[in-house]
Amino acid sequence: MKKIISTLAVFLLVGILLTGCGGNQEASNKDGQITLEFFQYKQEAVGTFDHLIAEFEKENPNIKIEQNNVPEADTVLRSRLAKNDIPAIMTVNGGAIYRELASSGIYADFTNDPILEDVQEAYIKMIRELHGDTDTSYGIPYTANAVPIIYNKDKFKELGLEIPKTWNQLIATAEKIKEAGETPFYLTFREAWTTLPSWNALASNLAGIDFVKAKAEGEATFKEGYHEVAKRIYSLLEYGHSDNFGNGYNQGNIAFANGKSVMYLQGIWALGQIKQANPDINLGVFAYPAVNDASQNKLVSGVDTVLTMSAKLKGEEAKAAKKFIHFLLEKESTKYYIEQQKLFSTLKGVYQQDPILASLQEYFETGRLVPFSDHYYPAGLQMANLIQEFLLKGDVDAFLEKLDNEWDKVQARQ
Repeated sequence: MKKIISTLAVFLLVGILLTGCGGNQEASNKDGQITLEFFQYKQEAVGTFDHLIAEFEKENPNIKIEQNNVPEADTVLRSRLAKNDIPAIMTVNGGAIYRELASSGIYADFTNDPILEDVQEAYIKMIRELHGDTDTSYGIPYTANAVPIIYNKDKFKELGLEIPKTWNQLIATAEKIKEAGETPFYLTFREAWTTLPSWNALASNLAGIDFVKAKAEGEATFKEGYHEVAKRIYSLLEYGHSDNFGNGYNQGNIAFANGKSVMYLQGIWALGQIKQANPDINLGVFAYPAVNDASQNKLVSGVDTVLTMSAKLKGEEAKAAKKFIHFLLEKESTKYYIEQQKLFSTLKGVYQQDPILASLQEYFETGRLVPFSDHYYPAGLQMANLIQEFLLKGDVDAFLEKLDNEWDKVQARQ
């Protein structure tokens, strides 16, 4: 993948030289009116960004921001990169896609942008470590997410349940729910990516991020380090509904909202859609109890969205793009965004006030946070599909051996 990206970067450079120093078709400057494309990947955030764009355009009538949200945004962005067609302003998930493209030359360098002084150092470090250059920022962390367990407070009260603090307590709670004739978890494994919230909660707590570094250096194997991770995620199938692989994310959000299960294994990004489906549902969240020592349990949290812009932008277009990014990072803009999207801000002193998320605040205050493990796996390792295949087959040893082999194949190609 690095070779492919490097080749694409060369084509990109050639394109820049051929087209001069001006912007591309995704930015225009006519009669003092600057129009910029804002390519953002979150379908659920379209309305929120529409509001913020309107506020920005009121303050800056000479700048027009055109939001572009498409299905399969990561795939579309890769395709556009190959055609040297780079959006002016972008939101990018702070995971594999950011890591893949950050060193390709398409993103502007924000390393010396003073706005970074307002961002928590932990999140700056996370995205820098992703692309392996700990001194350079090719974007600004905007929001952070988290992977707790979402639960129906009314059903917990009705069944006399307490919040589980350890893995054994979680399984015991699931057993009680099952005995009461309810469904503990609504699983949505028809879409492979929905296996990742649980996988990351278990892997990051049980094996840790140090495993990934050791694996990359040939000093660890999945077969030795991930056996308990695989066993535990497979055990969740026993507590799902009648067709764990029959429904996807959207169906799961609606089903949980309508009381089809007591708990839901998704990140906080699902809260908005759940409340939209049932505004009266009484929701709560608790940190995924992945281990059996409650004091060692950590909340999985990572950069949900990175704000960045095209390195091709120059002059007034570059200034206008950066002005919009800075506007989104103003405290009032950020507060509005995280309230609407049920996320956490990366800015110092800006906190999520939603009572649903109040129980997670202690993890941020004490630093009991751990990144998403899959963000650090090699680009090209189709982990979600491999997990989905394993959950269908159930052979732990074969699965872990396949992970080691697939990792090695990907590494050999890079």
